[in-house]
Amino acid sequence: MQPPAIDTVPAAPGPSPEPASGAAEPAFSAAEPAPGHPAATSRHARRTVRQGSRWVQDPAQAFTRTALTARLGISKAPASLRLWFWLAPALTALIGGALRFVRLGQPPSLIFDETYYVKDAYSYLQSGYERNWAEKANDLFNQGIFTSLENTAEYVVHPPVGKWMIAFGMWLFGPDSTFGWRFSAALVGTLSIFILALIAQKMFRSTLLGATAGLLFAVDGHAIVQSRTSLLDIFVMFFALLGFGALLMDRDDGRRRLAARLSSLAAADGKVRAKALLYGPWLGIRWWRLAAGVALGLCIGTKWSGLFFLAVFGLMSVIWDMNARRIAGIKYWVLGTVGKDGIAAFISMVPVAAATYLASWTGWFRSNDAYDRNWATENPSTTWGWVPDSLRSLWHYHSTAFNFHTGLASDHPYKANAWSWFVMGRPTSFYVENYENGDGGCTVDKCTAAITSLGNPLIWWGGSLAILVLIGVWVARRDWRAGAILAGFAAGFVPWLFYPERTIFFFYAIAYEPFMILAIVMVLGMVLGKVGDPPWRRQQGAVIVGLFLASAVALSAFFYPIWAAEVIPTEYWRLHMWLPSWI
Repeated sequence: MQPPAIDTVPAAPGPSPEPASGAAEPAFSAAEPAPGHPAATSRHARRTVRQGSRWVQDPAQAFTRTALTARLGISKAPASLRLWFWLAPALTALIGGALRFVRLGQPPSLIFDETYYVKDAYSYLQSGYERNWAEKANDLFNQGIFTSLENTAEYVVHPPVGKWMIAFGMWLFGPDSTFGWRFSAALVGTLSIFILALIAQKMFRSTLLGATAGLLFAVDGHAIVQSRTSLLDIFVMFFALLGFGALLMDRDDGRRRLAARLSSLAAADGKVRAKALLYGPWLGIRWWRLAAGVALGLCIGTKWSGLFFLAVFGLMSVIWDMNARRIAGIKYWVLGTVGKDGIAAFISMVPVAAATYLASWTGWFRSNDAYDRNWATENPSTTWGWVPDSLRSLWHYHSTAFNFHTGLASDHPYKANAWSWFVMGRPTSFYVENYENGDGGCTVDKCTAAITSLGNPLIWWGGSLAILVLIGVWVARRDWRAGAILAGFAAGFVPWLFYPERTIFFFYAIAYEPFMILAIVMVLGMVLGKVGDPPWRRQQGAVIVGLFLASAVALSAFFYPIWAAEVIPTEYWRLHMWLPSWI
C-alpha cells in the first residue's frame, strides 16, 4: 500500500513554480511569456489547478508527462523564431567585434602587464614553460628581436591557460605581430558577446532582451579595453561565462529528464512507483555538467580566482535540481537531490575541473628544468614520499604562489579597493602617450593617446543599481533568474572583499561584468512591463528602455577614443575625466 502522502500530491507544491527558461521568443518582458507561447500555456494550466475546486490531483494525472512538463516550465521556441535566436546575438557580436579588432595592433608595443604575459606566451612557444628575460628586454621585444630570452626558469604566480591562449595568437600571426599578441583576447571578447546574448535569451525568453544584453556588452569600454589588451582576466571571464551557460543548459536538460523518467516510473505499479515518488529518479550522466567542469577548470587554470566560480556555480546547480524535484512533487526532495543529484554533480564538476587544470600544466610536467620542477627530488620526504615527485613539486610551487598572492600588499598608483568598483572609483590606465603639434598625427598644440580601463558610466553605474534591485527581487519573489545572476556576480566580486589590504585593480571586475549586464537587462525587462499590461504602460516602458540604450551607445561613442588609443586633443581627453580619481 502506498503512503498517504503519495496518494494525493499537490499540483504545484510549495511556492509558485519558477518561470520557464525555454528558448527565445518575441517576448516583451523579462518576467512573462507572450500569449500562445508554450510557457504561457503551462502557466495557465497551473492557474487552472489552483483556482479550481481541488488543490490536489490524483497521481495518475499529477505525474503524467504533460503535467510534469507544465509544472517544471519546460518549453520550446516557435519554429518561426529560431533564426532570430541565432541572428540577433550574431549581429551584436559583429558590432562588438568591429570595436575590438579594428586597429587592434595599436599601440605597436607592450603596454601595462602585457610585459609579463606576452613574453611568457612567447616562452611557452619555445619551451612550454616560462623563462627569464634579460634586462630591458621590452625594447628588443617591441622590435621583434627575441634574443634576450634566457635559459633559466622564471618564477610566475599564475597558471598557464591564459598565456597559452595568448601564445595561440602569436603562433597564428607571428610573435612580432602586436595584432597577434592581442588576437586571442579580442576573439574571446567577441565570442563572449554572442554567448551572453544567447544566455539572456534563454533566461528571459526574449530575443529583444538577449540582443540588449549583447549590445550593452559589445559597447562597454571596460570589456573593449580588456578585449584589446593581452591580460589574463578576459579569459577568466570567458571561461566562467561558458561554465554558467553550460549549467543553464543542464538546468533545462535535467528538468526534461526528470519529467520523462518520473512520469514513466509513476505509471508503474507497486514498490517501483512508490520509491520513485519518494525520492525521484537518477537522471543519468549530465553531459552539460561535464562541459561546465571543463570550462571552470580552464577558468581556474587562468587565475585561481576561478575557484570561486566553481564553488558557487556547483552549489547553484544542485539548488536548481532540488527545486525541480520539489516542484515535480517528490516527497523527500532534499534527500533525493543529495543522493541522486548532489554527489553526481560533485563528481561531474570537481574532479573534471581538477583534471583539466592539471592538464594545463603539461608543458611544466614535460620539462626538465621548469621552475620548481625538481624540488621534490632535492627535498625527499618520508611522509609524502609515496606521492609522485612531479605532483609534490607542483604542490610546493602552488604553496609559494599562494603565499605570494595572499601577501601582496605593495603600493600602486592604480590600486582600487573592491568597494570602489561599484562607481569605477579608480580605473586602471594601461597606456598614455603625449604628443606635440605635428607628432603622431597631432594637429593642435598638445594631444594624448590613452587606453583607460574605464567602463561606460551609464552601464556601470546603472549596473550597480540593478544589482541592488535584483537583491530585492530575489528576496521578495525567489526568482531563480535573479538568484543565478547574483550568484555569478558574487563569485566574481565578493572574494576580493576578504583581502582589503591586497593590491587589487578595477580591471579584475571584468570577471563579473556579464552578470552585471544580465542584471541591467532583467531590470529593463521589468520596466518594459508584462503581457496584459495597458498599452500606455508598455509604450512608456519601451520609451524608457529605448532612451537608456541610445544613451549608452552615445556615451560609448564619446569614450571610445580613450579605450582604443586614438590620438585626440589633450583638452578633449580631459573632458572624459569626470572624476578626479580617473586621472
